[in-house]
Amino acid sequence: MDDLIFKNLNEKQHEAVTTTDGPVLIIAGAGSGKTRALTHRIAHIIKHNNISPWNLLAVTFTNKAANEMLKRVFKLLHPEAVVPAKVDATFLRQYDLPLMGTFHSICARILRKEAHVMGYENNFTIYDTTDCEALVKQIMKELGFDPAKVNPKAILSHISGAKNELIEASDFSDRAHNFFTQKVSQIYEIYQKRLKQNQAMDFDDLLMQMVLLFKNFPEVLAKYQERFKYILVDEYQDTNHSQYMLVKMLAAKYKNICVVGDSDQSIYSWRGANMQNILDFEKDYPAAKVILLEQNYRSTPVILNAAHEVISRNKSRKEKKMWTTREGGEKIRVWRARDEKDESELVAREIENRIRGYEHPEYNDFVVLYRTNAQSRVLEEVFMRYGIPYRIVGGLKFYQRKEIKDLVAYLRVVNNPNDTVSMLRIINIPVRNLGEKTIQTIQEYAARHQMSFWDVIENIDELAEELPDAKINSLKKFAKIIRDGQDSALKYPASGVIKDVLMASGYKDFLLDGSEEGQIRYENVLEIISVATKYDGLEPGVSLATFLEEVALISDLDSIEEGHNVVTLMTLHSAKGLEFPCVFICGVEDGVFPHSRSMLDPQEMEEERRLMYVGMTRAIDDLYLLHAGQRMLYGDFKSNSPSQFLMDIPEGLMETNYGEPRVQRMNAFGERPIPVEAEESFVVDLETGDRVSHKIFGEGIVVNVTGGIATVSFKDRKYGVKKLAINVAPMERI
Repeated sequence: MDDLIFKNLNEKQHEAVTTTDGPVLIIAGAGSGKTRALTHRIAHIIKHNNISPWNLLAVTFTNKAANEMLKRVFKLLHPEAVVPAKVDATFLRQYDLPLMGTFHSICARILRKEAHVMGYENNFTIYDTTDCEALVKQIMKELGFDPAKVNPKAILSHISGAKNELIEASDFSDRAHNFFTQKVSQIYEIYQKRLKQNQAMDFDDLLMQMVLLFKNFPEVLAKYQERFKYILVDEYQDTNHSQYMLVKMLAAKYKNICVVGDSDQSIYSWRGANMQNILDFEKDYPAAKVILLEQNYRSTPVILNAAHEVISRNKSRKEKKMWTTREGGEKIRVWRARDEKDESELVAREIENRIRGYEHPEYNDFVVLYRTNAQSRVLEEVFMRYGIPYRIVGGLKFYQRKEIKDLVAYLRVVNNPNDTVSMLRIINIPVRNLGEKTIQTIQEYAARHQMSFWDVIENIDELAEELPDAKINSLKKFAKIIRDGQDSALKYPASGVIKDVLMASGYKDFLLDGSEEGQIRYENVLEIISVATKYDGLEPGVSLATFLEEVALISDLDSIEEGHNVVTLMTLHSAKGLEFPCVFICGVEDGVFPHSRSMLDPQEMEEERRLMYVGMTRAIDDLYLLHAGQRMLYGDFKSNSPSQFLMDIPEGLMETNYGEPRVQRMNAFGERPIPVEAEESFVVDLETGDRVSHKIFGEGIVVNVTGGIATVSFKDRKYGVKKLAINVAPMERI
């Protein structure tokens, strides 16, 4: 067939595309073209089976992946049309396309229409981790719990785990058998009540409340079973219990369910993912058709064979072996370093060696992977010293910056005034002289009269005997800001509302305080306006709500922007689904990778092995595995043996530096030797406001100095703001 939908499919991909009815399990190995198979399958069902896009549901694990799938499906169905770089809400409304997204985004979308039957308003707020922590801390304070004895993050972790297992607050007490879990039980019950009072849901609620909706309102379930006659789930090995139940309930009527995954790439059990879901698929659906995608389109045969030797030691897996039509390939480099500094030097010098001679070096061809975030510190210091541009995935994220969270909190309150957590964040920002005592007075009044915090503010004259006139007037002005914002939301799209709120609240003037740092913070706020313009095609009201929903659901990997010419540093867990021409994996030592806590647990050890497999198969052409003779980590020096995973790789597939003198190896890569033990000290006493010159980035201004790290705003906007270690960065005061 010359149909575009069937073009360039291999035999197994073709089978995956055309086997449309009934349960289907697609075991898709790393780099096997699973996105191609999924998107062509969706297009085939719509075009050739004459199924309405309305009747399809496709679930993936990142918004970025969903966006990519939407673009590909659109192009297959409308080959003559122009696809924009970003498939936004305005574009989607012009075409009839299936519902695609993450579990959380899809649940949020459905709950926006159905939550009222459970006593929620459909414009409920979605709390992120910071919001949830603030709420837990508030409850702990009310209960008199000592944060030193009961960790708020640990409390949230247990609540999250319970929700993933669909254990409600009322049932959790039956499982509370020790001091800590009894405290969790107390907090969980109040936490859940407080969420509902605030008309808010946390991330785990989006899934649990969806399951409860379907369980308690069968007519709602029947409606969506009839709508979603064909269901596709990507990365099925990473589903947790609530996601598994959600899919099972939706697919129960028609059983046209296709799941795609790979047990060898299941690495998120610590998040609640249950690999058994994919291993037991054939038990759940005895009539299931199983299709293996084993042809790899990414890596060299050397990398694939080495990765197979590592993963084949695992017992809990679906047997398969990846193969490729590519020939040859460089051997895997296994390098030993003296310590973590030496290890980072090896990486930096090899990168310099590989890009030397290129007028426009492609730094984004390189990724450095590590088991724990703590390993990035030394890499950063060495990269800064070498002037190698880099980005860290998993550092301070754009949407976690204070100024962005403040602004989003304003918008959340405009959209949902019952969101008390967001209101408490911004009620005194900028300063309105509304301190803790005033807020406590309002909270106590609200509790006595069973009113919301916002209801009290709207009727603040009733507290005239309890609060001074100055406080009453400040609260009235604050209420006017919110009401004006609500009026704005009825007239303008999200970007317009942001501009109005920025001015009316005084937050713009608050940021622009005359400092360089204030200017940088304001520029971040302007960037959020740029993001919001994506929703300008939607009608007022809907525009703001849709914008806030996407901001709440954005994930770490969605923030990995393309087009930046930098080396990427990230944990192995963050690397899933990505690929790079050249991959370095650092710290391949027993006790580091595999992690020390997995060494005595066979199941955890198998997951560490899967993590190694994922890391190795990110590499397209070149793979480097590094280990150190000793390493300073978490404040202790440790001498670890090379990882047992290295023992699994046949000698014929790798080359080592074991037999080479260290001096030769250290001098082999560059013409610019840099001392490792005795580092040159460039600047020792920088202060905020100092003007500096950097050998690579040029002139800049120091905007902050903390703990030996200087935050510098460089004149050249392509470098922007960078954090540099004062004692190693090649810069001097001017």
